[in-house]
Amino acid sequence: MTRNFSTFHRHGLCIAPSKRFSCRPLSIVSSSAEQLNQRRHVPSFAAAPVDLLASVGNTPLLELTTLSTLTGCKLFAKAEYTNPSGSIKDRVAKSLILDAEERGVLEPGGTIIEATGGSTGVSLALLGASRGYKTQLTMPDITASEKVQMMKVMGAQVHVLPTTCMSDKNHFFHVARYLAETTPNAYCPDQFDNIANMRAHYEGTAPEIWTQVQGRIHGFVTSAGTSGTIAGMSRFFKERNPDVQVWLIDPEETAAMSAFVNNGRLTSTMENGFEIVPMAKGWTIAEGVAALSHVTNNLRESIVDRGITATNQEIVDMSYFLLRNDGIFVGPSSALNVLGAVKMARELGPGHTIVTILTDGGVRYGSKLYNEAWLKEHNLLPQEAEAKKGSLPLDFVGGVKYPMTV
Repeated sequence: MTRNFSTFHRHGLCIAPSKRFSCRPLSIVSSSAEQLNQRRHVPSFAAAPVDLLASVGNTPLLELTTLSTLTGCKLFAKAEYTNPSGSIKDRVAKSLILDAEERGVLEPGGTIIEATGGSTGVSLALLGASRGYKTQLTMPDITASEKVQMMKVMGAQVHVLPTTCMSDKNHFFHVARYLAETTPNAYCPDQFDNIANMRAHYEGTAPEIWTQVQGRIHGFVTSAGTSGTIAGMSRFFKERNPDVQVWLIDPEETAAMSAFVNNGRLTSTMENGFEIVPMAKGWTIAEGVAALSHVTNNLRESIVDRGITATNQEIVDMSYFLLRNDGIFVGPSSALNVLGAVKMARELGPGHTIVTILTDGGVRYGSKLYNEAWLKEHNLLPQEAEAKKGSLPLDFVGGVKYPMTV
């Protein structure tokens, strides 16, 4: 099913290439006041106040300078950890909340109930509180303790559930739906199947990137959880230039969607009303990626050329590489995305411009990714990979794999 998303410009989500703050000069200032301001170094302008939702987006696009040098390509990454709660999911939460308000399904003082791998829960708790909503969140027990604590501090009621398969009624996805049905004045946005998710990126993230690179982009790569990001981004880029390569990267240990894409999306089966894809039985350090084995409405809207994978060890090594060589402190899904950009650069060759997403920062992963004892326990200690005068061969990044099976 194909939709024309060029008409989706609601809620002010289509962000023009403007500065983060809109400033206007003071129209009447006495000369003595001007002199006083100059002495005090006070600028003669006033920033227009905004509410919390309006502060979401317009994030910087960083060049990954060391990796650009080593690959011969221009590698850029959208720094989504600069959003209010620290992740790209602020865009999704904003879109879901405004969509629900417009449709009248989220009433004043109501309760938002959502299934989350962690970051969307943090965003809904923060942005929801700014609008006067209560929040209940369900998540698997593999979620980082930092995220759980953040949600609780923000006032959310948190339900941490055993990690199980989609067919289990106690799966965190099903529990959220049950709670929404049995809680008075409650609404479940369903970030997985609600295309307000992808609309946040079609109308916001993608146009921002297009403006920042002045339309000069050869490839985009990202991982997929709900698939809202890759759906919105791929739609926007392909509409403007069908030659832009869009790749999906999965953790090798839990690969599902990459093989599904590479098989022409023909490997799914229907189970209990859900379109299910085969999923590897391992685990990944990249929380929220490949969170569900069912084909979401957002994924159905995506236009993806290839699916690739990277291992847990590659994710850890890239996380520390970015931190030690470029001072970029990010979480595991961000490192996975950067791995995808490097692998695409190798495939396309020097001279190309490739963009990816830094979904969130590393501060949420002190108990796992940036915990030496935890990494040692899971045999994932990072190799010492510091670039020396741009000569590092990036040996820790494996070859490009296009899985057909899991």
